[in-house]
Amino acid sequence: MMAKNIIVVGAGAAGLMAAGQASFEGAKVLLLEKKEKPGRKIAISGKGRCNLTNNENVSDFIRNYPGNGRFLHGILREFDNVRLREFFAHYGVESKVERGGRVFPVSDDAEAVVRALVQFIKEASVEVRTNQTVQEILVKEGNIEGVALSNGAHLQAGAVIVCTGGASYPGTGSTGDGYRFAEKIGHHLIPPRASLVPLRTVEAWVKEAQGLSLRNVEASLWYGGKKQRSEFGEMLFTHFGVSGPIILTLSRWAGEALIKGEKVELRINLKPALSFEQLDQRLQRDFQKFSNKQFKNALDELLPQSLIPVIIKLSQIPSERVVHQITREERKRLVQLLQGLKLTVVETLPIAAAIVTAGGVDTKEIDPKTLSSKLIHGLYWAGEVVDVDGVTGGYNLQAAFAMGYRAGRAAAGFVQS
Repeated sequence: MMAKNIIVVGAGAAGLMAAGQASFEGAKVLLLEKKEKPGRKIAISGKGRCNLTNNENVSDFIRNYPGNGRFLHGILREFDNVRLREFFAHYGVESKVERGGRVFPVSDDAEAVVRALVQFIKEASVEVRTNQTVQEILVKEGNIEGVALSNGAHLQAGAVIVCTGGASYPGTGSTGDGYRFAEKIGHHLIPPRASLVPLRTVEAWVKEAQGLSLRNVEASLWYGGKKQRSEFGEMLFTHFGVSGPIILTLSRWAGEALIKGEKVELRINLKPALSFEQLDQRLQRDFQKFSNKQFKNALDELLPQSLIPVIIKLSQIPSERVVHQITREERKRLVQLLQGLKLTVVETLPIAAAIVTAGGVDTKEIDPKTLSSKLIHGLYWAGEVVDVDGVTGGYNLQAAFAMGYRAGRAAAGFVQS
C-alpha cells in the first residue's frame, strides 16, 4: 500500500463502520481482520439476535455509560440511534423496539446485521483481508507509518484506525491486541476488567435454583455499609451464582468494589411491587387459605417451584410445620427474606466471559472531536478498545458504531488534507 491510505485494524462494529465511512469519504481503505470473516462478535451478540441500540432519547443516553459517558456526548449526537436504525434499514435490516427500549432486527437474526455491514463496505470498495493478525503499530517520530503483520509483512498507511475490541469473548478475535499496541507506542492504559459479566456467589443454595429466571424483581448492590445501586427487571440463577440483565448491569460496580477489597452483597427483592405491609397481608391470606397444610405446600401460589425449598431452608421455619402454627414473628421474618434475599458476591467471572470490557485506552489521550490520538499523528481509536463502556440494552453497540462513524470520517479528512 502507498502511504496516505488508511488501515483499519479489526472488523467488528466500530471497524466495519469506520472502514466504510472512510472509504465513502474518498480514502482508500484496507480492513484487516484476524479471524476468517468479519463481525464475529456481532453475530453472537444479544443471544444471536443483536441488540443494535436503544430507543431512548439520545439526550438521556450518556447516563447509561458509567465508563466515560461524557466523552461520547458529541459522538452519539452525530450518529445517534435514529441514524443507526436508518442506516440498517437502508441495507435491508428493519428494526423493532422491545422491553426496556432495546432495539433488535425484526428478523431476530444477528447474521443479517453482519451481512448488512459487509454489503456496506463492499459498496464502499473497502479492501478486506481476513486471517491477518496485526503484530504492531508502526510509528516514527510521532507519526503513523503503518502496521506490521505476524507474518513479518509491513504495510504502510497515512492513518491507522484501531478497532480491535476489548478482551471479552476471545473466540471472536477480541484478545486484547489493542491494549498491547497502546502500551507499546506510549499510550496510557486503564487496566481492563470484566463488565456486564455474571457474578459468583458464596451461597451453595444457588445450585438448587440453577436455571431459574425471575422477572420483575429488584436486585440491589450493597458495599461500604450501604445500598449503592439497584436495578429492576430480569435475572437468572446459575450453578455458580447469578446472571441476567439486571445482574450484568450491577456487575460493573460489583467488580470495582471487589477490586477495592470491599465486602459486596446482593439483595434480591422477589416482590418489589408490594410494600412490606402489603406482602405481609398477602402471606396472611395465603396462610389462611392453606392453614391446615404443611408449610412446604403453602407457597405454590407465591414462588416458583425450584425456589420454594431454598426459601423454606433460609426462613428456618420447619417445612413440616402446619401453616396455622407459624408464628407472627416467623411470618414477618419470611416477608423480610422475600424482599431481601441475600447473596455474597466473591468475584466476577473472567473477562473472557464478559459481554464488555471496562478499561482500555485512556480517553484523556484521545481527541473526542476526531477520535485521533493526542500522542501520535494519524492514529485513531474506536470501539471497545477505548475506556468507554455502557450498561446492557444496546448502548455498547451504539457507542461502537458511532465511534467508528466519527473515526472513519476524521481519518479520511486527515489523509486527504
